[in-house]
Amino acid sequence: MSAIANTFMRRFVEFINTADETLGSELIANSAIFHVPNRSEPMQGLGGYLAIIGIMRSGFPDIQWTLEETIAEEDNLGAGNTRIAVRFTMRGTHHGDFFGVPATGKSISVQAVNFYRISDGKIVEERGQPELLSLMQQIGAVPVP
Repeated sequence: MSAIANTFMRRFVEFINTADETLGSELIANSAIFHVPNRSEPMQGLGGYLAIIGIMRSGFPDIQWTLEETIAEEDNLGAGNTRIAVRFTMRGTHHGDFFGVPATGKSISVQAVNFYRISDGKIVEERGQPELLSLMQQIGAVPVP
């Protein structure tokens, strides 16, 4: 299963790095929900995920995600359901407003750990946990102790 999960996540990384809507529609269920830090309500479907990518690209137009690690297991919800945990590195340059912080031109390299639930070959849920404190420190918005 890990080879299948790894292939699936590599396609997903291609989607988030390119925002290719056709590829996204192959990977994301219409009813998928995405739990995003700093939002009280989850985002939904392909449009919701494209909005998440848009938030990141508005501050870091050149942002790219690299898949570092993938762990997968069958979900106890039945056949065709998988849970996947991944670790990404996000890299980019702060060229736009991000959470109220104007562009600084500083480069970032930030880890993120995300958990996905896959059903019938599509993402139906994601919980993402990027290192936002580290990101804000790297762009100078929060002092480094």
